[in-house]
Amino acid sequence: MIIPALDLSGGRVVRLKQGDFDKKTVFDVDPIQRIRIAANQGAELIHIVDLDGAKDPVKRQRAKIKQIVDSSPLPIQTGGGIRSQFDIKNLLDLGVERVVVGSVAVKNPELVRGWFNYFGSDRITLALDVRLIDNVPYVATHGWLKTSNTTLDQVLKHFIPYHIEHILVTDISRDGMMSGANNSLYATLADKYKDIDIIASGGISSLEDIKAVARAGATSVVLGRSLLENKFTVEEAVLCWQNA
Repeated sequence: MIIPALDLSGGRVVRLKQGDFDKKTVFDVDPIQRIRIAANQGAELIHIVDLDGAKDPVKRQRAKIKQIVDSSPLPIQTGGGIRSQFDIKNLLDLGVERVVVGSVAVKNPELVRGWFNYFGSDRITLALDVRLIDNVPYVATHGWLKTSNTTLDQVLKHFIPYHIEHILVTDISRDGMMSGANNSLYATLADKYKDIDIIASGGISSLEDIKAVARAGATSVVLGRSLLENKFTVEEAVLCWQNA
């Protein structure tokens, strides 16, 4: 599946390079209009990153997310700074389809396992941002500022018994760099975790990159900067994915 992504800060569409707020590009686009275009071109799900909420959950852009959910013809997956059961319930009550849970899955896996039990695994996407050290993916936390001592495999093993359905995996070194995805990482994950929806993220800059990540075994791919910079259309990306 092709999943267009919009990162929001102050209600505006922006992109960060490798998660750095000092390397922010603001795009003069209307998020709702972008979503409607994506829907008309074959997208099935939209990924919204609440950057303000990621920095401070108190500043979560609830009103903007509600406006987007109410206006969108597509289901919305969103997250950013999810730290409590209340955060998840609040977003689901706004009409969000799936809530993206990140760092807390590493810092407090028991808490997150409780969320899987309470809300159901279909309503949660686990976002795991990784740095490769000696070719081993370690999960980063605190908005990518810190790299934990926990490997990607160790995190996933915590959640397999809870029927985890969706994982969004980003190689931080590729994010916003337009240098292609880490396809060897996705191929390894696809081979190990055949029953999980593996969502690739980071580095996609061309239709050839989309073909490569599909052939690696990812089941979905998030596209951000490449669509905002008009490298290709959603329609072209969907056709490319289907024919990879």
